[in-house]
Amino acid sequence: MSDPGFRFPPPLRDVQAMLAATRQQWGGQCDLWVFGYASLIWRPEFEYAERRWARIHGYHRALKMWSRVNRGTPDCPGLVFALLQGGSCRGVAYRIARAQADEALERLWLREMPTGVYDPRWLPCTTEHGQVQALAFTLSRRSPNYTGELQAERLRHIFAHARGRYGTTLDYARQTYECLRQAGIQDHLLQRMLRHA
Repeated sequence: MSDPGFRFPPPLRDVQAMLAATRQQWGGQCDLWVFGYASLIWRPEFEYAERRWARIHGYHRALKMWSRVNRGTPDCPGLVFALLQGGSCRGVAYRIARAQADEALERLWLREMPTGVYDPRWLPCTTEHGQVQALAFTLSRRSPNYTGELQAERLRHIFAHARGRYGTTLDYARQTYECLRQAGIQDHLLQRMLRHA
């Protein structure tokens, strides 16, 4: 739960228009694939018909996005993961049955897009059963929510104090790290960042 004084910052973009555009791109004629690379791995919050470990190329997981809703507040921003351009990323591809996909998209938007920060993209995901096109939430380095490189002192402050509607930045980072480690995915950068906690 969030702190008693929690409030939503104003949206950066028209989130409903972005949802409508994503629905149109999907088309509604087939099952929906979603790529999870952080908390969607350990807390998807939607019904899915299939779950596959997957890799995307051209983007990597990075704890470099300010969170003023889910893991922080406008007064004390936290951090969440984003997909930044460059490299590759292992995560999970979820197949959501067409009948449940509309509801799943609504839930995803409430969770991931309350302020319109992410750039939703359809990315090719390589899985052991072939390639699928999945919806993924990416971040531009031109976004005001991109943190850039943070100094150790700033990280320590964030890990000690940042809390949003879903809990603390530190718990989020630790849970993601443990989930990845149990799946055999080594995130050395995240491991080094957590040492500042």
